[in-house]
Amino acid sequence: MSVAAHTCNLSTSGGQRSARPGVRDQPGQHHGDPCLQNIKSVFVSFFQRNVGSSQFKTIEDDLVSALVRSGCIPENHGEDMRKMSFQRCARTDKGVSAAGQVVSLKVWLIEDILEKINSHLPSHIRILGLKRVTGGFNSKNRCDARTYCYLLPTFAFAHKDRDVQDETYRLSAETLQQVNRLLACYKGTHNFHNFTSQKGPQDPSACRYILEMCCEEPFVREGLEFAVIRVKGQSFMMHQIRKMVGLVVAIVKGYAPESVLERSWGTEKVDVPKAPGLGLVLERVHFEKYNQRFGNDGLHEPLDWAQEEGKVAAFKEEHIYPTIIGTERDERSMAQWLSTLPIHNFSATTLTAGGTGAKVPSPLEGSEGDGDTD
Repeated sequence: MSVAAHTCNLSTSGGQRSARPGVRDQPGQHHGDPCLQNIKSVFVSFFQRNVGSSQFKTIEDDLVSALVRSGCIPENHGEDMRKMSFQRCARTDKGVSAAGQVVSLKVWLIEDILEKINSHLPSHIRILGLKRVTGGFNSKNRCDARTYCYLLPTFAFAHKDRDVQDETYRLSAETLQQVNRLLACYKGTHNFHNFTSQKGPQDPSACRYILEMCCEEPFVREGLEFAVIRVKGQSFMMHQIRKMVGLVVAIVKGYAPESVLERSWGTEKVDVPKAPGLGLVLERVHFEKYNQRFGNDGLHEPLDWAQEEGKVAAFKEEHIYPTIIGTERDERSMAQWLSTLPIHNFSATTLTAGGTGAKVPSPLEGSEGDGDTD
């Protein structure tokens, strides 16, 4: 799997000089004591697409290896990540990229920590900053919301009577307005059991809260027009975002009536198409409640990564967007998926067995995770 992670923020509380060269004692840590006492917040951006040059299977493997080799953690902590309280905010797999992932872990604060860690990372993985966090900080539990973006060619919104991959298509203001009106329907709390796998309408965990969802103004790259759909929610289930996008595309193209949106939140099983995973990117994780409580207490910085915005944007422009666009041109994943939409039956509904969540499979539904999970 080819990966690229660019920002990693480890927060620290400082300390006195240790007998270990280049390392400061953490509170409660004795000289030479390998026990790491302080939890750090790590902000990571990366790109994932197929198997590439990295010798490791995951972003986390690359990161942990670099932490060990740079002297930030003991080697045995790299072998057992629980020893350093390693926790990520959001899961990303199956080719899903991230421009703003956050993980928390315990590390030693060494001199020139960023330069030393980056020297042991592949060129497409970079740590850009450090943040100080509270003791016992857990990046997943402290995260209030997650923002994903989905990059797609705008011909996905062309009417079904047009060619499935018309590269001359340009998104009109009227169609963009329709797309945003439909995306806005997702805002609020809804039962998304039809937008994931293995969950029925009676499962409380299928109810999710969406804060924002919109499609931005389109832009042209390599002669092809693209647009970015951005969604912010408290948490997401497997396949949920891809299915949210897929259903709106099906409606705009004329395959499904708008009423299917309301039906999809009811108790009936609705056939909801799942858009390709290629364009999905974890853009940002949010710590709003944490920031309100600790961000201005004089000891800790707010976890908003505002100073890294420019580097995040540059990383997306250099690594993520070009690879998504290039892969779309080479593999035509969106065009191939659009050609399957006529197979879906958007008028048929089936009650889940006994309302217990027994699954009525879609003919096109796979079992792979797309990473948009809590």
